[in-house]
Formats: sequence, C-alpha cells, structure tokens
Amino acid sequence: SPHRRKMNLKSERRGIHVDQSELLCKKGCGYYGNPAWQGFCSKCWREEYHKARQKQIQEDWELAERLQREEEEAYASSQSTQGAQSLTFSKFEEKKTNEKTRKVTTVKKFFTASSRAGAKKEIQEAKAPSPSIHRQASIETDRVSKEFVEFIRTCQKPGQDIYKQCKLFLDTMSHKRDLSIEEQSECAQDFYQNVADRLQTRWKVPPEKVEKAMDEVEKYIMTRQYKYVFCPETTDDEKKDLAVQKRIRALHWVTPQMLCVPVSEEIPEVSDMVVKAITDIIEMDSKRVPRDKLACITKCSKHIFNAIKITKNEPASADDFLPTLIYIVLKGNPPRLQSNIQYITRFCNPSRLMTGEDGYYFTNLCCAVAFIEKLDAQSLNLSQEDFDRFMTGQTSPKKQESDSFSPDVCLGVKQMCKSLDLLSQLNERQERIVSEAKKLEKDLIDWTDGIAKEVEDIVEKYPLEIKPKSQALAAIDSENVENDKLPPPLQPQVYAG
Repeated sequence: SPHRRKMNLKSERRGIHVDQSELLCKKGCGYYGNPAWQGFCSKCWREEYHKARQKQIQEDWELAERLQREEEEAYASSQSTQGAQSLTFSKFEEKKTNEKTRKVTTVKKFFTASSRAGAKKEIQEAKAPSPSIHRQASIETDRVSKEFVEFIRTCQKPGQDIYKQCKLFLDTMSHKRDLSIEEQSECAQDFYQNVADRLQTRWKVPPEKVEKAMDEVEKYIMTRQYKYVFCPETTDDEKKDLAVQKRIRALHWVTPQMLCVPVSEEIPEVSDMVVKAITDIIEMDSKRVPRDKLACITKCSKHIFNAIKITKNEPASADDFLPTLIYIVLKGNPPRLQSNIQYITRFCNPSRLMTGEDGYYFTNLCCAVAFIEKLDAQSLNLSQEDFDRFMTGQTSPKKQESDSFSPDVCLGVKQMCKSLDLLSQLNERQERIVSEAKKLEKDLIDWTDGIAKEVEDIVEKYPLEIKPKSQALAAIDSENVENDKLPPPLQPQVYAG
C-alpha cells in the first residue's frame, strides 16, 4: 500500500536524516554551528576559545607566583645552601617546562582537530609550483589589488583607514608564518572583527555597506595569503584529503536508491542539473577567496534543489537535500575537499558562516562529509554481508537482476535495471564485434599474402619474353611493286586572277 511504501521510505531515510536543529549552534544562539568548531557557531566558539585561553593564562600566573614564592622561601631559609638553591631553581625550571607542555597539549587537544605534527619544513624543501601557476597567481593578485584600490577610492576617509588596516594586517601575518594555522586563523578573525567594528562605530557606516566592504577586504587579504594558509605543511589537511578521497572511491558502488535520493537522471533536464552541481562543487578548489568557494557550494546546492523540484514536481525539503548532496559529493569526489572546508572555516568572514544561505549550505556540506566518513550498512539499508562485499569489490549492486525486485518497486529502479541489462548486452556485442574485426583483419592479411604468392608463381611459370625490334622499312612503298594501285600525284595548278 502507499502508506506502507511511505513508511519503508522513512525507515530507509533514518540512516542519513539530520534534524534542522542539529545544524544550529549547540549553545542555542540561533546561528549555524560547525563540526570544525565542535558544534558551536563562530561567535560562541571564539568565546569558548578566549575563555579557555584566559583560564589557562590565569593558571600560568598562579603557577608562576607559587613557584616564585617557593623559590623565595627556599632562598630565605638559613639552611639553604648553594646546592639547595640550584636544586630549587632546577625544580622550578622543570615544573615550568612541564606546565608549559601540558598547557600546549591541553589547548590544542581541546581546540584543534590535529596537533602540530612537527617543526615547520623549510619552504625551499617543498615542491616548487610550475611557472604558469606563479603567473596566474600574480595576474589574479594584481587584478584584485587594482579592484580593491578602486573600491577604496569610492569610500574616501573610511577607505583610507581600511587600506591602512589591511596593509598592517598583511605585514603582521608575514611575521607570523611560523605560528600554527589556528593562531593565524585567530589573527584573521580578530582582524575581521576589528575592521567591522571600526566601520560601524568610528565611521558610522550602514550595515549593508559594512558587509560589502568586508567582502572586498576578505578578497584582498585572502588572495594574498592563500598560498601560505591553504593546506599548510604544518597541518594534516593533505592526509585528511587523501583519506576522504580514498573513502569516496571505495563507495563508488553506492546508488541513488540506497541513499533515497529523489532525483531521476532519466529526465534530461535533471541530468543536466546533476552535472552542473558536480561541476560547481569541483570548481570550488580553483577559487582563492573563501567567499568565492562558498559561492560554489551555494550554486551546487541550488542546482540540487532544482533537480529535486523537477523530479518530484514540488519544492524540495531538507530531508531530500542532504542525501542528494551526499550523492553529488560521492559522484564528483571533489579535489582537496577537507582542505577547502578547513580553509573556509579558518579564514572566511565569520558572519557569512553564521547566517544566510551560504552558512546553511556550508553546514550541510560539512554534515555530508561527516556522513560519508561514517556511512555504514544500516544507513544504506543494506545487510552487513552485502555492504562488506560491495566495499571489498567482490560484487556490485549493478549485477542484480531486475527479477529480484518485488512488484511494488518504483518504475525508476526497474528502468535502471533494464538499462543496465541492455548495457551488458551491448558490451557483449561490442566484444563480439571487436573479435570479428580482428578475425577479418587477419583474413585480409592472409588473402593479400596468398594473392602475392600466386602472382609470383605465375610469373615464374610463364616468364615474359621480349622479342628484338624488327628492321626499319626503307620506304613506305618499298613493298608495293605495282604502282598502278596508287592514286596519281597532285599536279600544281595556277590560278589566273
């Protein structure tokens, strides 16, 4: 019955369903959260970060005062000797080092997905990019710089202040290349906040113009910072990229039906939308500005919504959107996916990630990647045995016969099975044609060789004899003895005028 089919669909969805409330900040502020910020929004995450950092600073001060007090007491004691003093000092140094190590470990363990793997490698050791990349980057940087200067000119005094702040920030960042990427991210977030506050409080710029100005600021500074802060060597971003890429390749067999994707690629218009969505999510890696990368995610998401709307002939719901986004990511396998997500999280203007459609779609993409990493048999409505066989490549769901489906299966699945069966038959025909073509080629070669041999045999059996030339005749009429058969010669005639 339709009701039963609907219930089955709901049970299938359960594996990848996400409640809209789960996308919001877990502190309840109403902004969008993010897995990279442990479920907090950008604002709450910074508050938590500062709170923990202040607490750590306070603990460090208390530790320093306590150690200093112990040292002074030991020094003031009449029984203290030089050896005792040096022992106390060495204990102080040891405690200080231990506490410092503990502080770094604790803070990084709590606030970063990965600790710093080791000392930063020299840039010279890194693989040098091709000259064409340098040229492209230089051209783009010059273009963005010119656009930024033109924008600044239209802003008068506030523009001059913005330009000064940007130059100061870029100069500061050039001296902070050895810091961890989290600390560089914190500098960038502080900079965004300070510039926005200056525009609003000092220059009384309206909110919509502030947003426009911040977009220009982000474009200018991140175009220049991109090569230093995107997938830096001090992080394990590249390792995560390869892990996600490998995981997506292992899931190549996942079908839209397993994910309950309400999209029919049989419809040409829908198929075009799917291709555009995949193109947009792949194009994200070619952009340098976080906002431009977000725009690619938004374009991709809108194509997904259109594809669902055309298929269902009604507006798409959030429950339709997320499974389809997962399917698009699996089908497209975007390059450097984790690096792009991390880059946006660290260096995008935080206001864009907290509200609006860009923030909503970005949060959904983060959820989609998280689901892909933990996709299992239950979420795909498969038995564990089938899931394991598909993952190891022992078999593929595409080999299933259409007869194995129950009568109430939707027409789309049946059509897909027929298409796969037809493709299988075409494949067999193709192999047969190739085999026949090779046989024909061999027959032609054999026939040519046979004809050549026959010709050689005939020439050998019947050699060509060329007779010598006969003697040339002395005159045309030499053999003509009787002249009576020839006509008389023409006589010249005189014309009398």
